[in-house]
Amino acid sequence: MNLNQIHNVYFIGIGGIGMSALARYFKFIGKEVMGYDKTPTMLTDDLIASGIEIHFEDNIDFIPKDCKPENTLVVYTPAIKQLSEWDYFKENGFTIKKRAEVLGIITKDTFCFAVAGTHGKTTTSSILGHVLYESGLDVTAFLGGIVENYNSNLIGSGKTITVVEADEFDRSFLHLHPNIACITSMDADHLDIYGDDASIKASFKEFADKVEDKNNLFVISGLPLDGITVGVNDDSKFVAHNIRIIDGWYVFDVTTSTEEIKDIKFGLPGKHNLTNALLALAMARTYGTPTDSIVKALATFKGVKRRFSFQIRKPDFVYIDDYAHHPTEINAVHQAVRELYPGKKVLAVFQPHLFSRTKDFADDFAKSLSQFDEVLLMEIYPARELPMTGITSQWLLDKIDNSNKKLVQKEELIALLKSSDSPVIVTIGAGDVGEMVPEIKKALDA
Repeated sequence: MNLNQIHNVYFIGIGGIGMSALARYFKFIGKEVMGYDKTPTMLTDDLIASGIEIHFEDNIDFIPKDCKPENTLVVYTPAIKQLSEWDYFKENGFTIKKRAEVLGIITKDTFCFAVAGTHGKTTTSSILGHVLYESGLDVTAFLGGIVENYNSNLIGSGKTITVVEADEFDRSFLHLHPNIACITSMDADHLDIYGDDASIKASFKEFADKVEDKNNLFVISGLPLDGITVGVNDDSKFVAHNIRIIDGWYVFDVTTSTEEIKDIKFGLPGKHNLTNALLALAMARTYGTPTDSIVKALATFKGVKRRFSFQIRKPDFVYIDDYAHHPTEINAVHQAVRELYPGKKVLAVFQPHLFSRTKDFADDFAKSLSQFDEVLLMEIYPARELPMTGITSQWLLDKIDNSNKKLVQKEELIALLKSSDSPVIVTIGAGDVGEMVPEIKKALDA
């Protein structure tokens, strides 16, 4: 497929975080970009402000008349359900591609860095994109989150190097052509797609096999894959050690097979973020990026919105928001909070994402949430799913081993938070709780 012959790019599900990065990219290179999504969000507001036409009703009358099969590429996300617009494009012979296929086409003729893993993809690829961009390389990074340094999910406008998240959902990452890749984790997830843990691991193995030179594949120590190991205080090829926390910053040393790098500063809390930074360093260094520019860039990385994102940070009160939607991710949030605020009472608000994920990991969710001092549990955010009999937030709440817990409706959440005496509040989840964050912040700041 020749992108040069395409005049219009139409997105079905344009408001998705990965989709909107592609929309920004096509707009930047001069294409006419337009699309549909189910509901307006802060992301769609930003896209509209940049000149992209978006509508929120599934109606073929809203498809611009100059969208013809010969000049229009239609991009969709596998998360969408059947729509009349989808049927229209299919019946009329349009070229229709998954988001991952389009990423594969864009990155095929570039030097492609791909970041895979069930957790840590967005943060690791954002750190890597920032490091390469700040080091003066000709890079474009397509990201699954809004990076604070750029207020965007797209970094750079380079033509020769790309950084992409290799998403395991729907086996999307198998469309990519990575030159250097890393795998951050391989926990069970998306069991609605894969069925079992073994199938997920097999898919990651297939992705890993796309990197022919295993010196260009980086894996967290302990994963059953061939590649260069990366770890903290262990015998990995790239190892972080002598780790200190100074004024809220990690300061650490890294030993590689060729050098010792001293006193690296990194501002994101949590051991998982230390590993993410180490992966980005290993990939950039292997590509040939100078050590001093990597170290300088790591110190200036401000983080990703909704990834342990400080909303309020005062001496006597802290409000943090995080996208965590898997028990392992919630454990990572808990570890980071306890490390930064030992001995302080922590209230966690959690909105489960998907009925299937809640069902598959209910006991693990209950265990991870029980660690907080107080838990406010919201109703399950359905996203692409229909309700499942017996799978409710009340069912999950009953499993949480914590007497200080409560099921809350959206409408009562802010009042409950305002009346709380917890000096640390964390909102967690991948659903529309993220849309509530500015309102929560305003209420708690007052």
